[in-house]
Amino acid sequence: MEMNSRNSKTTLILRANYFSAILMLILAPVCYYLLDFQAVIPVCFSLYGIVILVNTLFFYRHRNLTMTYIITTVSALIGSLVVTLYSGGINSPFIFVLALIVFAGYMATRAYGVIHFYLITLLIILTYLLTFFDIHFENAVPERYRSIFSLISILFSVYILGGIFGKVMLGSYHNLYESKKELEKQSLQKEVLLKEIHHRVKNNLQTVSSLLSLQSRGTEHGDARNILQNSKNRVISMAMIHEMLYAYDDISRIHYGDYVTQLAEYLVRSYKGYQHNINLRIEIPDVRLNIDTAIPLGLLINEFITNTLKHGFEEEQAGEICICLDKLDNGAYLLELTDDGKGFDRENLNVSRRSLGLKLIDSLVRQLNGKISYPEKERGVTYQIVFTETRSQTKQAGETF
Repeated sequence: MEMNSRNSKTTLILRANYFSAILMLILAPVCYYLLDFQAVIPVCFSLYGIVILVNTLFFYRHRNLTMTYIITTVSALIGSLVVTLYSGGINSPFIFVLALIVFAGYMATRAYGVIHFYLITLLIILTYLLTFFDIHFENAVPERYRSIFSLISILFSVYILGGIFGKVMLGSYHNLYESKKELEKQSLQKEVLLKEIHHRVKNNLQTVSSLLSLQSRGTEHGDARNILQNSKNRVISMAMIHEMLYAYDDISRIHYGDYVTQLAEYLVRSYKGYQHNINLRIEIPDVRLNIDTAIPLGLLINEFITNTLKHGFEEEQAGEICICLDKLDNGAYLLELTDDGKGFDRENLNVSRRSLGLKLIDSLVRQLNGKISYPEKERGVTYQIVFTETRSQTKQAGETF
């Protein structure tokens, strides 16, 4: 697109230069010999035509479009101002050419357009004010040919505006439209491909989960079966994220409230069955997190719920698990995980943290660049994790699992 834009600007400047230079070189002798103009306007036309023609031809040697543009606009500005002053001042039809220079400035860049706009506006105002200071320039156009000069000036302006600027703008618009269609097509293809990747990752993770489930059923050792079950739940927590990214239109961010609700309900059913006494209280606003944050956060929530269901509530004991996520004023997030189970012995907290589940929680908090605290409460456990969402999480050596 950048190359197309540069080509359009080059075409615009060269076309305008060729046409205006050749026309001025033709008009100069016509105005002097046939229309009896005083020499100042024909000389100005001739000088402008020669300078612009030479400037355009030199472009093919140095290929510096900016230099060519600056020389063209400065020459056009000086030439148009002189012709305007010597053909009626503020009443001259040639004053419209100054407006074309402003338009050409905006066709180049916005900065050039703004500069030309203020400069030419100032020159037009000064031209108008000359009459108040009794400063007059002799009109070099004979009165009987002024209507012809007006016709020439208007036709010149119309052709430059429509025949050159208009055609180039239409071509640029068409190129931009085609580029936009192509980008939209590529974006759609990439989105479909990325969705398919999420779908396949989800299927692969579910296959791993099924293998772990089959392995646990064939294992008689209770500890080994628990380890396989925990591993299966961790895989399922990741598979759910890819499944939701595949299902929703936004494939870069996940509706985290929906995800946590599904994950928590699945874990409770997995450990307590469909008939249970566990109340889930999930308070998460309409937050959408990227996959780099969603996966470690989901695994962290998985570890908390798993530990609570296994160790916090005995047998058919009723209880409540609360998961709250709030966005703080500084842009960080506060995740509070709470249960009203039997809690853990704080005196032996350092010993308890040697377990795989708590080690994983600490590792996941570090992966989130967060901080974890354990506020004291009369009953149960509370984890408070403060973290910030980042575009990509860098896994440090020793933090993988």
